[in-house]
Amino acid sequence: MERDAFLPIPACCNLQPRRRDRDCNGMNGGGGSGGNDCGGAVGNLTREERRRRRRATQKYRTAHATRERVRVEAFNLAFAELRRLLPTLPPDKKLSKIEILRLAICYIAYLNHVLEA
Repeated sequence: MERDAFLPIPACCNLQPRRRDRDCNGMNGGGGSGGNDCGGAVGNLTREERRRRRRATQKYRTAHATRERVRVEAFNLAFAELRRLLPTLPPDKKLSKIEILRLAICYIAYLNHVLEA
């Protein structure tokens, strides 16, 4: 007999024979991008609908929020470092991010002018 015939397949799964290695929730390390339709009325979901469902989980939202906090912190540290390198009067004047960028552009242009002179 064929080896695949002995694999336990949940009744809620309507899987093609080539997809018998997937578990019912579609999260067997492949990222859940398989075409199984587990969960009763969840069948025939588009890729976008599966993505929305995955993103709606508490675990995903928590991980995403953590990644976003790390990204924003790195972004703010980079702006703080750039701000530290720019000359302003007074030196501790609070500048917005756009002001920091504009001042950096002007300062780089000034330094180029000094080098060319």
